[in-house]
Amino acid sequence: MDKKHLKLSNGETIHYIDKGTREEVLVLIHGNMSSGLHFKPLIERLRRKYRVIAPDLRGFGDSSYINPIKGLEDFSDDICELLDVLNIKKYNIAGWSTGGAISMKIASKRQDQVKKLILIESCSYRGYPIYKKNDDGSPKLGEFYSSIEELAEDAVQVKPMDNIFKTNSVEIMNSIWDQAIYTVNKPSEEDNKLYLSETMKQRNIIDVDWALTTFNMSNFSNGVSLGDGTIKDVTCPVLSLWGDSDAVVLEYMVDETIEAITNSKKIVLKNSGHSPLVDLPDTLANYIMEFTN
Repeated sequence: MDKKHLKLSNGETIHYIDKGTREEVLVLIHGNMSSGLHFKPLIERLRRKYRVIAPDLRGFGDSSYINPIKGLEDFSDDICELLDVLNIKKYNIAGWSTGGAISMKIASKRQDQVKKLILIESCSYRGYPIYKKNDDGSPKLGEFYSSIEELAEDAVQVKPMDNIFKTNSVEIMNSIWDQAIYTVNKPSEEDNKLYLSETMKQRNIIDVDWALTTFNMSNFSNGVSLGDGTIKDVTCPVLSLWGDSDAVVLEYMVDETIEAITNSKKIVLKNSGHSPLVDLPDTLANYIMEFTN
């Protein structure tokens, strides 16, 4: 799929997919280790009903990474400006995994613009915990890193992934996706090659991991950072979709977000993992269309 691009006021160049000519707009926000192209199954199914906008976040895919992010809110600011430049005033937004957190932040800032919000295997409104590790590599539950420098030395979740990107270890990355993400179905060989090539373009894995641990829209501490209380500003209808075979985002993370948002509901996708985009694309597309009607 071809991408367009434009330059933001902060100097970043954001590349994005723009498909469909309908008045109704659907913005798709990808997660960590991915890009807008990972939404290919949804774009193919939804482009006749919506104008679909799927950007590559700053430091992902073909977008630039001139200014390192300080938090996930920087991504939300980029997307808000992108939509402003495109003169898109009203839109639905769907965020996958880390993209769910970014989408919640956008919905809290643009109450007059976001019509409906769809969370797909989204991390919690309190962020995504990365715990310190025991000598055997198991997590020390409740013990968090106090700085990005300390987190960068995590020998289980963070440093190995950073090395995979630095050494362009495509086969190792492929194995990780097979074990953690594609736990139910696998994409076609052609699509898998495309998705891997997009994944390996990421330049900000440590910054994003730290941003995930510090993200907090609650009104209390998540163990790393004090929340900003902005979850109350998500006032649009929210649909949260979670696969019962998801090994990345656990159900309690989804449930605590649902409990914090007044106008929200949850649907459990049977026999689906962290990527219903691959596992159940028709079902996922249908739920989105029904919810946004």
